Amino acid sequence: MTELLAPAGNMEALKAAISNGCDAIYLGMQKFGARAYSSNFDLESLKEAVSYAHLRNVKIYVTMNTIVFENEVLEMKEQLNELNEIGVDGIIVQDLAALGYIVKNFPDMEAHCSTQMGIDDLDGTLLLKELGADRVVMSREVPIEQVKEIKKIAQIPIEIFVHGALCVSYSGNCLMSGLIGYRSGNRGRCVGSCRKEYELIDRRTETSLGKNYILSTKDLNTIDYINDLKDIDSLKIEGRMKEPAYVANVVSKYRMALDHKITKEEKENLSKTFNRTFTKGYLFHEDQKDITNVLRPNNFGREIGRISKIVNDMVEIRLTRTLNQNDIIRISHNNEDVNLTVVKLYNKDGNLINKADSVCYIKIKEQVSKGDLVYITKDYLYYKELESSLEKEFKRFNLDLRVYAYPDSNLIIDGSGLGFHYLYESEEILGAAINNPTTKEQVIKQFSRLNETIFALNHVEFEECNAFIPVKLLNAARRDIVQGLYDLKLNSQKKRTKAMNAKEKITFAPEEPYLTASVTTKEQYDACVSCGIQEIYFENVVRRNQNDYQEKEGQLLIGGYGGIYHYRKTNPFVTDYSLNVVNSASCYELYRLGAKRVTLSYELNKRQIEDLMDAYYQENDGYPALEMIVYGKAPLMFTKYCPLKKMNQCGSCKSSSYELKDEHGTFPVITHDDCTTTILNGKTLNLLDELQSIKGIEAFRLNFTVESKDQVVKTIHKALNKLNGSLDKAVFHQESDTRGHFNKEIL
Repeated sequence: MTELLAPAGNMEALKAAISNGCDAIYLGMQKFGARAYSSNFDLESLKEAVSYAHLRNVKIYVTMNTIVFENEVLEMKEQLNELNEIGVDGIIVQDLAALGYIVKNFPDMEAHCSTQMGIDDLDGTLLLKELGADRVVMSREVPIEQVKEIKKIAQIPIEIFVHGALCVSYSGNCLMSGLIGYRSGNRGRCVGSCRKEYELIDRRTETSLGKNYILSTKDLNTIDYINDLKDIDSLKIEGRMKEPAYVANVVSKYRMALDHKITKEEKENLSKTFNRTFTKGYLFHEDQKDITNVLRPNNFGREIGRISKIVNDMVEIRLTRTLNQNDIIRISHNNEDVNLTVVKLYNKDGNLINKADSVCYIKIKEQVSKGDLVYITKDYLYYKELESSLEKEFKRFNLDLRVYAYPDSNLIIDGSGLGFHYLYESEEILGAAINNPTTKEQVIKQFSRLNETIFALNHVEFEECNAFIPVKLLNAARRDIVQGLYDLKLNSQKKRTKAMNAKEKITFAPEEPYLTASVTTKEQYDACVSCGIQEIYFENVVRRNQNDYQEKEGQLLIGGYGGIYHYRKTNPFVTDYSLNVVNSASCYELYRLGAKRVTLSYELNKRQIEDLMDAYYQENDGYPALEMIVYGKAPLMFTKYCPLKKMNQCGSCKSSSYELKDEHGTFPVITHDDCTTTILNGKTLNLLDELQSIKGIEAFRLNFTVESKDQVVKTIHKALNKLNGSLDKAVFHQESDTRGHFNKEIL
C-alpha cells in the first residue's frame, strides 16, 4: 500500500494529520532536524506522539537530517539511543555518521536517507542500499519515470515529495543561507535566501533585466497525477512549519485521492490554505521556466475579483468568487499588498451582510485604485471546517467480545482488537438475577460507549445464564479491556540493539601540504599547468547531481554518492565539498568506500576542523587524508532551474555573463551545457594568509570560476609563497574577500 506521509511541527499538527488519514508522520526534535524554527518535540512530547500514533497504526519517523559536527556526535548517538527506546519507526538522516550508527546498532529502527543527501539516480540509491539504508528519499528534481525505474531495479523502498514548498537548489547543495547569513540550511536554519528579491544584471552591458523574486519557487502540487504516484512506496507532504489547518487540508485531499474519492472541488480547496501558486514540479516535467513565481514569495491566495469603484472610504468589489464576513483578503496595489480582515461587509444599499457572491462593499483607509486585483488569503468558513477535523478518529478499530457471565462466578470477558487478546476477570462474584438477568443488549449498550477510544464495538458473544451484571462493573470492564489492549499494542514494538563489531582502522601517512586546483575553463587549466599544479580538476569532475556517467581516465573529483558507486572500481577518486563532510565518522565511511582524500565542507571553522582530525586520530590511531578549499568564489547553490530562461534570456549565456544583485552584493550566475545553473558568492573565499596555521590538511584547493588567466597565475603564485612561508604581506582584501566560516561557527 502506498504510504501517505504527513508533516508535524507540533502535537496539534500531528493529530490533524492522523485525523485526516495519514499513514505515517515525520517530525523533528529540538536538535538535528532540518526545521530548527518549527516548534518540534522534546522527549516527553515525542513519547505522547508515538503512543498516540502507534495506537492508530500510524508510524513515526524522526528527522535527524542535519550535518553533525564532531562535538555533537556523542549527543547524536545518545539521542538515537533514546529514540530507539521510545520505539520510533525510522530516522531520516543526511550525515553518514548518523546513517552508520543506526545501521550498526538498531535492527528495529529504519534508516531513511533524506533528500538532503542529493540522491537522484540509480547508482546513488544502490550505494545507500549497500550502506544499510531502509529507504531513500529522492531529490525533487527526478522525473517520475526515472523514480519508478530506480525503484524497480534497486529494490529498495522509495519516498518522494508530492506537495508543498520546493527548494530552488538541490537540497543539501545550497550554501547561500550559511555563507551569507551564517545560518545553514544543512543545519535546519535556512533563512530563505531564495525568497528574497534580486535584480538580474547583464555584465556585458551593465544593464538591469528586472528586479523580482527570481529564485522563489512555486509550491508543488501533484494531486492530479495520483494514479502515477501509487507505484511509489511513500508520498511525502512538506510542511513542518505549517499550521495544523494546512496539514489537515492537504492530508485530507491526498487521502481522498488515494482512496478514489476526490472531486474537482476538493482539489481546488488545496488553494484555500497557504500556497505560492502551484507547479507539478520536475517530477512531472514542469518547464524550468515555470517552476518559480517571481511576483511574490509568500502566500498568494485565490483571486476573487477586482476593485470596480471607489467612493470616499467605501470600495466596491466585483466578485468572481464568494466573499464572507471575517475572510482575510489581499489587495494588490502598485506591486504592494494591502492585507485586511473583512470585519464588516456591505451591500449596495449600505446594509451589513454576511456574504456576497457578485458585488460587495467594504470600508478601507489604505490607498487602493480601481482595477486592483483582490485575493482571498484566508477563507474563514473553510478554516472553521478544517478546525473541526483537527482531532477526530479517522477510523475506528473493531472491538470483539466474548462474555462469560454465570451466577456464583467471576465475570470473564475475552476482548480482541488491534490484533491482540486481553482477558478481563472481575474480582467481584456475580449473583443470580432475581427478576431481570443482564441481557446481551445491555452488555452491548454499555460497551458501545467507546467514543473516547479508538474502538468501535463489532461482534459480541454472550450466552444469557440468568446472571446479573451491575452496570458499574460493565463500565469498569470496558475501561480495563480498552487500556489492556492499548498496552499490548504499545508494548509490542521491538527495540533491539546489536552488539558492535570491531572495525578496521584506516590511516594515511602525513604528507607535506601541496596545492590542487579546480577550474571552469581550458584557459584556467592551462594557467594551472604552467604554474606546476599537479592535480587539477577540470574534465575529471563528477558533480553531485544531474550526471550522465561517462567512461573517464585517471583520478576523479566526485561530488555525489552515485559517482562513488559508479567509479570506485575503475578510478581512484577524491570526494568533493558537496558531500557535506563535517565529522571523522563520515571521513572514515568515505575512505572505506575507496576515497583517496576527503574534501571538507565549506561550513566548518578552524576549531571544528581540528576537532575532526583529533577524533579521527583517537579512533584510528592515525591520520585522515583531507583536502580543503582555501580560495575561490563558493558555489552558493546548484539548481536545475535557469533564471536566465525565466527572464527570456535563453541562449544568451553563450555570449554574455550575468549576476544577481541584492542590497548586500552581487552573485555571479554560471550556466552549464545542460542548462543547469550554479550561483556563486560575490565575495571570494580567501584563506591564503591562514595556510601556515592550518595543520593536518594534505591538499589546499584553489577554486577558479570567473577568474582570467592572469588572475589564476597571480593567485597561484601568492598561494605557493604563502604555503612555503616566503610571503609575509597579507593578501586578504576586506572589500572583495571573505574568510567564510573559518573564524566563525555556523548556526
